[in-house]
Amino acid sequence: MSLILTLNAGSSSIKFGLYTAAPEPVEQAHGQIDALGAEARLIVEAGGDRNVTAIGPADHAAGLAALLEALAPLMAGRPIAAVGHRVVHGGPEIDGPRVLTAELVAYLDTLSPLAPLHQPHNLAGVRAALAGFPGAVQVAAFDTAFHRGHPWVNDTFALPRRFYEAGVRRYGFHGLSYDHIAGRLAADHPDLAKGRVIVAHLGNGASLCAMRGGRSVASTMGFSALDGMPMGTRVGQLDPGVVLYLMEQGMGATEITTLLYTESGLRGLSGISHDMRVLLASDAPEAAEAIAYYTFRLKREIGALAAALGGLDALVFTGGIGENAAPVRAMALEGLGFLGLELDAARNAAQAATIHAGPVPILVMPTDEERIIARAAAHALLTADGEAPT
Repeated sequence: MSLILTLNAGSSSIKFGLYTAAPEPVEQAHGQIDALGAEARLIVEAGGDRNVTAIGPADHAAGLAALLEALAPLMAGRPIAAVGHRVVHGGPEIDGPRVLTAELVAYLDTLSPLAPLHQPHNLAGVRAALAGFPGAVQVAAFDTAFHRGHPWVNDTFALPRRFYEAGVRRYGFHGLSYDHIAGRLAADHPDLAKGRVIVAHLGNGASLCAMRGGRSVASTMGFSALDGMPMGTRVGQLDPGVVLYLMEQGMGATEITTLLYTESGLRGLSGISHDMRVLLASDAPEAAEAIAYYTFRLKREIGALAAALGGLDALVFTGGIGENAAPVRAMALEGLGFLGLELDAARNAAQAATIHAGPVPILVMPTDEERIIARAAAHALLTADGEAPT
């Protein structure tokens, strides 16, 4: 049986998964190439074992070569039939996975200014895989695609219409995570999946998505991955007048980009760390204030999306913070009883899968973006071959 490799390439790491090539792929291994650059290391987890190997200086291409060498025993001579890639931005028209061609890669490169922290590195992984697996089907799964069915009022800004036509619109991100949660809801909670659901994807990046019948109708993220929730190092919602003020004070585009993407959010507010775990463990008042702002904004976004949905039938927490930070969930939900959101404190502290005490279910669900990528690659193989991959 042939295999599928999934790649989620960032600036300093490449997350990966190895799957059997079947209509419902089965994971064989996962891990990441960490600290790309002078002292890269490879982490492979398979069959309950975890191996960490120093690979020294490595870029995306060298890291991928080291990964293949490490996976060779697990592959046992089976070929990589498809490589699935996470690509953050697909632009205004792409509404699902696509087989990568030279023309499509060139188009995706033009979108790099819209996602400067992600898109160039996603495409570096694509190019390394195209060179490393010339005979494999290469498939991109897009974070923006899940949101492409938004109503116009949730897709536009109040700018002259020519800007909307030129692509200045609300795209929404974290779509692979939301796609996975929508699928799990449909399988495990079909009645809830048909209704009005807010999903909070809370990690180093953070956003919320309003779904009706399993489809996105609104997102807290907009034109870029900066909007909405404050994040580990990203600012979240910001009056655009602040950017104009900073420009008037002499800051250039590069300085402002660095400020908004890498120096703000929890890191900027606390002056301590971007990591919620560190802040929750800290006694510093600045840490408490950063958490208070984060949870206030989370509360506010839940309320706003409930209004966009015209009510609420379920709330789902996912992502590293959403799944694990019980105090964050508790602080954000305090005072939301008017929406039917009431927390069972004991179940929340115990990290239970359902944590509600009121009429609206509150669920905690793990996400699996890599599985969504693997399914997209498997589907591309099925479409290309006319039969299920073997």
